[in-house]
Amino acid sequence: MEQHAVEQHGKAEPTGLDVVVTTMASDSHTWNLVFLQLLLEELGHRVTNLGACVPDELLVAECRRIEPGLIVLSSVNGHGFHDGLRVIEALRACPELAGTPTVIGGKLGISGSGTQARQRALLTAGFDGVFEEGGSVLDFQSFVGSLPAGSGSRALPAGSGVLR
Repeated sequence: MEQHAVEQHGKAEPTGLDVVVTTMASDSHTWNLVFLQLLLEELGHRVTNLGACVPDELLVAECRRIEPGLIVLSSVNGHGFHDGLRVIEALRACPELAGTPTVIGGKLGISGSGTQARQRALLTAGFDGVFEEGGSVLDFQSFVGSLPAGSGSRALPAGSGVLR
């Protein structure tokens, strides 16, 4: 009997990273989180979506509990830059999360797409990637694809992380 391979469409078998997807305390938007969750699941990752308006303390506690290989912060209200600086400080201050790859994206400021200075400030503060609105989803996918399965360290490829 001849066996035929069946091409799967939709959700891939979750064999990749455990990923936490969330907004920050000031952002009540959820469609961006649903999109990110579906995208990451389709890439084979297991996603915990914490939802909107997540207080910093809850984000840190849940990330400590889950021990993700990637944390994705998304913002569409224009306050992502300032909120992100506060959140990354809390994440990096936690020894269990200090090396967890963490990215931020979306509408990070109210003055339109980001400046190189804003991106540099976020990277310097501790983010491993900055993906601002208007950028390519392929750049985000490439970044995620560069992370080793089970990633929990900040050993990331050189030059990764800034969306142009």
